[in-house]
Amino acid sequence: MSEEEKKDQGFRVSDRRRFSGAESGEVSKEEKAPEEEKKPPETQGAEGDSAEPTGQEDAGKTPEAEKREEPTALPEINFSTFVVSLSSSALIHMGIAPDPMTGEQKKDLAIAKQTIDMLGMLQEKTRGNLTEEEGQLMESMLYDLRMRYVAESK
Repeated sequence: MSEEEKKDQGFRVSDRRRFSGAESGEVSKEEKAPEEEKKPPETQGAEGDSAEPTGQEDAGKTPEAEKREEPTALPEINFSTFVVSLSSSALIHMGIAPDPMTGEQKKDLAIAKQTIDMLGMLQEKTRGNLTEEEGQLMESMLYDLRMRYVAESK
């Protein structure tokens, strides 16, 4: 294919974002720019003027691609959510909570212990720098995890 033919083909952009709370549903050019750069070649069409989704874009998705998509509502990232995330990981590795990806409950006490030890180290390194609520959360999470670890390791 010659360079001139490639220029004539153009590309099609399909915005698949959901608009919740937006009055008009219109997106500014600044918000569309990252979407245009990320489009895979499979969604490019010969007609460059169509921006309507055809439904064929989702047909070629593999299960792995669907797993990589981020959920739409994520919690705020702060110290408390970080501690809760590490605690959840320890519970999953102790076999108390199911793995969110597979739904299976597996025990790996070595990884659970390592995660609990990381939380302990984090508690030591942040001592005196946490709010009262963050300190209480850290203390109660560590106590609970340590007691559950002792029970699971028997």
